[in-house]
Amino acid sequence: MSRPAPDPAKAAQTKALRQEAGRWLKAAREARSLTQAELAERVGLRYYTFVSQVESGVGRVPIEMQAAWALALNLNPSSFARTLLEFYEPELHRLLFEADALRASA
Repeated sequence: MSRPAPDPAKAAQTKALRQEAGRWLKAAREARSLTQAELAERVGLRYYTFVSQVESGVGRVPIEMQAAWALALNLNPSSFARTLLEFYEPELHRLLFEADALRASA
């Protein structure tokens, strides 16, 4: 089965959301007065350049590392993961969480 051609508008939206996630992560890091190298060390990365890539929106925090990043930034791991899910997978976030919010307010 072949894959459908990528949708340019969706690709642009994905890029913009990753950049927004990167800005959010950078702000969280700077609020704790950590350098990229210090954050990298705290989460067990060999090179700080991965932090730079994530903050610029080129990369994303892998699921298996999200708890470590949250703890390194003194953030609640569950809230951290939920926020990243909203940036990285907005449709899944909507399906999982917005439906619950709508039911709770009804």
